[in-house]
Amino acid sequence: MRSGAAAGAPVALVLTLAGGALCATAAPAAADSSACTHDFSGPQVCIRLNGQGATNSVTGIWTNPPSGLSSRTVSLTFDGRLVSTATATRSGKALTHTWPSRYTGSGTKVCVTFRGSARSACQTTG
Repeated sequence: MRSGAAAGAPVALVLTLAGGALCATAAPAAADSSACTHDFSGPQVCIRLNGQGATNSVTGIWTNPPSGLSSRTVSLTFDGRLVSTATATRSGKALTHTWPSRYTGSGTKVCVTFRGSARSACQTTG
């Protein structure tokens, strides 16, 4: 019968090999990112991209809307071209809307703007 480290060596080797096989088959890490406007005297607007490469879902967030505001129209643009408008609704203290995953392209400037605000939050896709 083996004792000490020698007995654990075969088990450690199997676990190491299994872990390597799992890592080799795992999907690449998502390229998630976010950005916000930096002028805190007015609407604070943020954008969040969730996805991989040129395919992302896009979330527009107004972090500090007036307390009585329950919804607001939000626009999505790619490189300055209007792609979609939607209604952002209140989630806690913020107004948010998420567009489902779509092809956003690579090197595309993706922006969200809330109706009534001149501020946009933008991210460039990888």
